Amino acid sequence: MATEQQSGEAVSDSRRTGPYASAVNWMETLSETQFAYLLLAPALILLGVIAVYPLVQTFSMSLFADQLTGSARLGEFVGLQNYIDLFTGARDFALPSAFLPTFTTQFPFVTDIYSSALMVTLIFTLFSVLFETLIGFGQALILDQDFRGRRWVRVAIIIPWAVPIVIQGMIFFLMFQPNIGFLIGTSDNPALLNQLGLIGTTPLRDTADALFLIIVADVWKTSAFMALLILAGMQSIDRSLYDVAKVAGASRWQQFKLITFPLILPTVLVAMLFRTIDAMRVYGIIETMAGCQTVPSLSCLVVTTFNAPLYGTSATVAFVTAGIIAVVVSVYIVNFASEGI
Repeated sequence: MATEQQSGEAVSDSRRTGPYASAVNWMETLSETQFAYLLLAPALILLGVIAVYPLVQTFSMSLFADQLTGSARLGEFVGLQNYIDLFTGARDFALPSAFLPTFTTQFPFVTDIYSSALMVTLIFTLFSVLFETLIGFGQALILDQDFRGRRWVRVAIIIPWAVPIVIQGMIFFLMFQPNIGFLIGTSDNPALLNQLGLIGTTPLRDTADALFLIIVADVWKTSAFMALLILAGMQSIDRSLYDVAKVAGASRWQQFKLITFPLILPTVLVAMLFRTIDAMRVYGIIETMAGCQTVPSLSCLVVTTFNAPLYGTSATVAFVTAGIIAVVVSVYIVNFASEGI
């Protein structure tokens, strides 16, 4: 009996002094912040493997030549020369479209603005995210109300978001294809959009018209995504706040201004952050509707030069695109900090 007791005490001591017990004791000494980082460590490691490592490899690839031009030979280390050529326009010979807009003394920053992949991407991102946020916000406000058939309305709003990008692009391509689409006319018989001067008779062959239609297509598809995220934030608002506001005699506008909008703003900013990152990488809808030759974007430059194959140029554009996205994300983070998020 004494032997069994001594054996049990030995096992208990080994558990208190073993590696598992040491790890538990170490975790108990951590602060809440340190413990949170410990729990996030697996996710951060996975992120480093699937995101940071390819980014480092992309930067490394961008430091080598991909053309037999000048003194640099294919695969030769050229340092930051690819970046210098990209921002000075010397690399445009290898690109399907210019990276930066063309500057003139008479109309600076305007001439050939649609031939710049950077400007096309920024214009697409600005207008698509803006209208998707406004429309998604309106949809979320409607879906947050209690009415008959609300469940079916929610399903109907989600349907465009569920359509694959390739199918979506083909739908809009056919709608605006001359002699086929019902939203496009001819020079002899113009459709309503032609009569209003919004698009020409061959809009998918014109960069400005095609970009406008691509923004419309993207807003049609992705506003549902914004609506779902914003609606989730609205559903988390304590309904008793509205009851108190009604008792105090607050109007619907005052309830929206003082309760809904301040509480939903963090969710809106997060949703806009997700959409901005995605919009900066736009490629599929452009390629299926009008093609990268008509509507250039940063992702179009990356894919086209990679398939050339011009690996150094492609990696340079890709890394610059990642840097631009990082700057945009930093702006959002600053806004998050100012809002106390």
